[in-house]
Amino acid sequence: MDPVSERLRARHPQKIDLSLDRIRRLLRAVGDPQDRLAPVVHVAGTNGKGSTVALIRAMAEAAGLSVSVYTSPHLVRFNERIRLAGQLIEDAELEAILDRLEAVDGDITATVFEMTTAAAFLAMAETPADLTIIEVGLGGRLDATNVIDRTRLSVITPVDHDHAEFLGTDLAGIAGEKAGILRPGVPAVIARQPDIAFEVIEAEAGRLRVPLTVLGRDFDAWAERGGLTFQAEDRLLDLPAPALVGHHQIANAGVAIAAALELGLPEDAIARGLRGVRWPARMQPLTAGPYADLARARGAELWLDGGHNPHAARALADALAALDLRQPRPTALITGMLANKDADGFFDAFRLAQAPVLTVPFEGACRSPADLAEAARRAGLAAEPMVDVETALKAALAEGAGRVLICGSLYLAGEVLGASPETWPT
Repeated sequence: MDPVSERLRARHPQKIDLSLDRIRRLLRAVGDPQDRLAPVVHVAGTNGKGSTVALIRAMAEAAGLSVSVYTSPHLVRFNERIRLAGQLIEDAELEAILDRLEAVDGDITATVFEMTTAAAFLAMAETPADLTIIEVGLGGRLDATNVIDRTRLSVITPVDHDHAEFLGTDLAGIAGEKAGILRPGVPAVIARQPDIAFEVIEAEAGRLRVPLTVLGRDFDAWAERGGLTFQAEDRLLDLPAPALVGHHQIANAGVAIAAALELGLPEDAIARGLRGVRWPARMQPLTAGPYADLARARGAELWLDGGHNPHAARALADALAALDLRQPRPTALITGMLANKDADGFFDAFRLAQAPVLTVPFEGACRSPADLAEAARRAGLAAEPMVDVETALKAALAEGAGRVLICGSLYLAGEVLGASPETWPT
């Protein structure tokens, strides 16, 4: 664990307690920095938030804007969460910001995520930038990021089931939480949604008089001739395919393009952003580090993804199918998951692929490899528990796998990337 994470966990409750009272009090004590940010794009949703944030950022930076970004969780180092005008926050600045916040925390007793969010807002308010992009942590309405009274643009990526212990299992209720980031009169770009989720979002937008731009209704995006075509009522754009791998990234890119156009970014910057976007642990080809060396020695491909719910698993299965269509190779999954995730739903997405599964542990509240293997077997997949990623990878390669996907958790992905400084996100 990196030093900043250790500091936060030692001094602040690690619980998730969805509320805005503590974060408002903490921010008030340091002068309400959330009111002094550069124009804010606020991004909520169940899946695709991080990729969409990365795409919008790449397009804005290609247009010459300086962009500050707040995302979560980090993969290797806490600093990844806070990007100030294009650069990850430095250790010394982060420590100083935390000192100032902890000096006023007192009886507020802010949680780890609330302290993290306050640190991001304070650092961003004191760093000149042209645009701020903020990713919701969990839900939306009561998420600690939802204290900004006036945003420039709201974005809601696909809504699905996740974090049932906090958001419940009712999709309409989950959509209502996500719609909580909408602000009166502030435009919003909405990804394609299940009907029941969209009805809730549309109703809340109507109540707040929010102009909606909706994928599948007001614009669309699709892959064509190796590139991406974007069509809206007033334009048709032939663009490069996003550098992020997977068919699901076409829809994420479409949402990001609509957001970029709403922000007034030029079309050439949108194209450059699509080509240049990077977002680790999202169908990321691993070409460096000790695990990549093991795969390369056997002539195998190694991929990494942190998706952890059934919706993400379906996107992964589609991405693997597309890779196999271009170049068939025996495929194996190395999977670790948190104990509170829907493992049965996750593995069910791979039922047709029939890829063998090797289950592994990671630091934290993960599901035991034996239990996880049993969930994979219930989906009709051959599965075997392993002691760690290295052992699992060697076993998969020894059995002839030519394509290996490590997946199931961002925490697992972080451990894999953290194995070598060569693979640390920058």
